[in-house]
Amino acid sequence: MWKSAIFLIFTLLIVPFISFKFDNSLTELQLQTLEILLWTYGIAAALTFIISTITDNYSQVDKFWSIIPVPYVWIVAHFASYEPRIVLMAVLVTIWVIRLTYNFGRRGGYSWKFWTGEEDYRWAILRAKPEFQAKWKWITFNLLFISAYQMGLILLFTLQALKAMDSTIPFGVFDYILAALLVGFVIMEFIADGQQYKYQEEKYRQRNTGKLDKFHEVGFTHTGLWAFMAHPNYAAEQSVWIVFYFFSVVATGNWINWSITGCLLLVILFERSAVFSEEETTKKYPLYKRYLKEVGRFVPYKGKFKL
Repeated sequence: MWKSAIFLIFTLLIVPFISFKFDNSLTELQLQTLEILLWTYGIAAALTFIISTITDNYSQVDKFWSIIPVPYVWIVAHFASYEPRIVLMAVLVTIWVIRLTYNFGRRGGYSWKFWTGEEDYRWAILRAKPEFQAKWKWITFNLLFISAYQMGLILLFTLQALKAMDSTIPFGVFDYILAALLVGFVIMEFIADGQQYKYQEEKYRQRNTGKLDKFHEVGFTHTGLWAFMAHPNYAAEQSVWIVFYFFSVVATGNWINWSITGCLLLVILFERSAVFSEEETTKKYPLYKRYLKEVGRFVPYKGKFKL
């Protein structure tokens, strides 16, 4: 995991540098907006690190992940004098945030004591690994990767709105097409999350009664969208931000610009996260190994899984 984290942190530093070097310089207004965004990021990252360290609950970043994109995009919309394309982008991000926050909340991610709540099982698994037994190593990992990197990534994949301030092309039909695609992927995420939530809730309910039927004895969600892809929720999530990037393409007419950094890093992060979760799920459920051979990871190109 250390190698993956170092690689991701390296890409967070080098990719923006290369992107900015070969793209147009930011305007004065964009620089003013970026300054506010960076202050917001710095405060959020610091709070994530401090609260998670004090409470020993490292899902603080997950709570921010589903909320903080809203202030980012609306800050940009404000500085852009509520230009129609950027307002549409902000509305779409708000829709995405509502879905993600709802899903995280129903799984116990939030509490009236905001520093508590359900912790993502992956943090506990990571903390138990030999390389993190020294406390200073875990604190460093929390500071650099969990808090600084992941919060920075959230900022980066919303910066397409900042790039759209460069707009040379009027708001039009392509913006509506992108909006429809993005909403479609959000709906796909909502369906995938619902299927997984329903399956896992029933599985644990049956397990608590001591009677587990064959369908839930499998242990992992394997019907609906999950019968065709191992990670339909991840596939939709990555697609949302790739589509969001294309708003900057439509605004500027440039297929490649510096705001591509966010969605590229997000794809890398989700690919690593998928590998990690697959490794852990395979340890718990023997059938999962066959499942991975019969379905695609993010694209349904192999066919349908059948018991």
